[in-house]
Amino acid sequence: MSIVFTEKDKVFSLHTKKSTYQMKVDQYGFLLHLYYGRKSRGCMDYLLHYADRGFSGNPYEAGEDRTYSMDVLPQELPCQGTGDFRSSAVAIKNSDGSYGCDFRYQGYRITKGKYGIPGLPAVYADRDEAETLEIYMEDKVTKVKVTLLYGVLPKLDIITRSARIQNNGAGKIYLEKAQAACLDFVGGEYDLLCFYGRHTSERNVQRTPIGHNAQVIGSRRGTSSHQYNPMMILAGRKTTEDAGSCYAMSFVYSGSFKGEAEKDQYNQTRMLLGLSDELFSYPLETGGVFHVPEVVLTYSGTGLAALSQNLHCCFQNHLCRGKYKDKARPVLLNSWEASYFDFNGESIYQLGKQAAELGIEMLVMDDGWFGNRKDDYRALGDWYVNEEKLGEPLDGLVKKINELGLKFGIWFEPEGINEDSDLFRAHPDWALTIPGRDPMRSRNQLLLDFSRKEVVDHVFEQMCRVLDQGNIEYVKWDLNRSLSDCFSRNTADQGRVQYDYMIGLYDFLERLLQRYPDLLLEGCSGGGGRFDAGMLYYSPQIWCSDNSDAIERVSIQYGTSFGYPVLTMGAHVSAVPNHQTGRVTPFHTRGVVAMSGAFGYELDPKKLSKEEKQAIREQIREYKQYGSLMQKGLYYRLTNPAKEEVGAWEFVSQDGDEALVSAVMLKVHGNMPVSYIRLKGLKPDSLYREQKSGKVYPSDALMEMGIPLPVEMGEYRAYQMYFIKVEE
Repeated sequence: MSIVFTEKDKVFSLHTKKSTYQMKVDQYGFLLHLYYGRKSRGCMDYLLHYADRGFSGNPYEAGEDRTYSMDVLPQELPCQGTGDFRSSAVAIKNSDGSYGCDFRYQGYRITKGKYGIPGLPAVYADRDEAETLEIYMEDKVTKVKVTLLYGVLPKLDIITRSARIQNNGAGKIYLEKAQAACLDFVGGEYDLLCFYGRHTSERNVQRTPIGHNAQVIGSRRGTSSHQYNPMMILAGRKTTEDAGSCYAMSFVYSGSFKGEAEKDQYNQTRMLLGLSDELFSYPLETGGVFHVPEVVLTYSGTGLAALSQNLHCCFQNHLCRGKYKDKARPVLLNSWEASYFDFNGESIYQLGKQAAELGIEMLVMDDGWFGNRKDDYRALGDWYVNEEKLGEPLDGLVKKINELGLKFGIWFEPEGINEDSDLFRAHPDWALTIPGRDPMRSRNQLLLDFSRKEVVDHVFEQMCRVLDQGNIEYVKWDLNRSLSDCFSRNTADQGRVQYDYMIGLYDFLERLLQRYPDLLLEGCSGGGGRFDAGMLYYSPQIWCSDNSDAIERVSIQYGTSFGYPVLTMGAHVSAVPNHQTGRVTPFHTRGVVAMSGAFGYELDPKKLSKEEKQAIREQIREYKQYGSLMQKGLYYRLTNPAKEEVGAWEFVSQDGDEALVSAVMLKVHGNMPVSYIRLKGLKPDSLYREQKSGKVYPSDALMEMGIPLPVEMGEYRAYQMYFIKVEE
């Protein structure tokens, strides 16, 4: 069994293939965190230390024992109001107006399989792949109950955490803070890795030592955001890609969040991740239940690469769903950068005709096909086909595209609304606005109140009427602003609106996929503004960034790879000069970078040369050849593009017999030195043949010294090398 309870010591041990997570119920009913790290047996309560600590309060039942304090002890559920003055996981305003909660152990249950969470995305697993631990806690004064949920996927080295909070008391309470996971470490020196950015520059890696302060990341934007990703890594100071201990937390949620890491007065480190507590004050009437979104935990004792691979395997196989979970995604051409709003049905058909000639498999019609949509000032919310603009009904256009041998996809932004729209004129109260105040606009639009079921239902019905008009096999779901003016006319408790908005969004997405089970959904929020594990539950690929510049994408995809499978990253070859940076890069380089993602194109083929069109055919052929390796292989980061002059990465098959290495020269100098790229994951004491050159290389030398890249004139050259193990 992966979950073991030792009655004598009241110790819970959660074992995965390479890790152990352990906690203990102590004599007062507190649930103390003992250990998380390399796999171990026995009881680790020897790590607990008791001493009389000044200004650290003691529970009343501890009597005269001043060595016992929640301000010092490591905990599974640190609460506001128990004398722990560090960051708490749970804070409650009680029905009498007081603040505080004190949850003590009541019992447990172990079951086969992985728990689910009503209305929320979560990791899933079969009965023989996982076990669930439920630990029951109660505040004896208020009768509020918390069920701590632990899912253990032992073969993947994955542990998930969530909580269910139920008000069994006599009056209404308010949740003021709800974090899904807490890790307490009694010692050690750690760095925090977080992933910051902005629109078109997402998920830059920042590594900072954790000192005697609180490091806080998060989003107040109603989405997981471009600014911080809802994933954190705690790493030993000397941890590298290939050595050292590290821990990851990834939030399976797409709204506002808060992550914290702090070293306390006694050099202990606490790490928490969960819901943002700003604009959050969730009411629970008697009998009411609140579900805290899930956090995925994993540990690696062999460096950051293995940590990322744990998350990749979990998300690819136990979070993504649907037809394309294990299937190669079609190579697509998106119309946006080819024509923006300036298109009609004939130009879309001609775009499809050229795409088909090049071997592209899907055409996507982006923004501008609906209502009176001429620009981004109008018609958002009016989801009916503008047949006058297209020159025909949608089903006619879709059929013509299908007859070319192409799949057809379409763009939506269901959460947005323009004031100049039929929907806003009919239902101005459906937008999130504050009574008596002018609304805050962003990209000339407002947001619909998805916390209201009638709003969600209306937009869902509109969208289905469009999708039912033809063989539409792909939807790009976009969101082009942050959530503000968080006021719903549907409730007196405005502190619930952001969370309920996400519940409404997830309900919409789930119904959409149930109705169209073969639909490929690609998430987008101005590119990577909602690139998170929660969205992956519904969309197996997410547009990684609105920045399609190949050189910028090397860094963006590098940072994203720490937490997310490479083939969940929407990545396209776009035109040059690039529309975001003005940079000119070789067509081959753009292909190499985009190929390490959900591959496609964002350009007008009729503007390409014969050589570039032939390059597209060759890129698609290579993408098909390497597709299985990229989807199922282990991913390695070979360089850090923020610090090195080469961006390089590698896919290695699970058996180690194949490897695909990609490298991009980010800088060029006069009299350039040679750059050597060290491979990883090959079988020791073996020989590998590089396919294009035919040369045979010893694996140990490739991993020890590397392979030299050619020294060539010209900027931003890229190289792709495919190695196959030689049978001896």
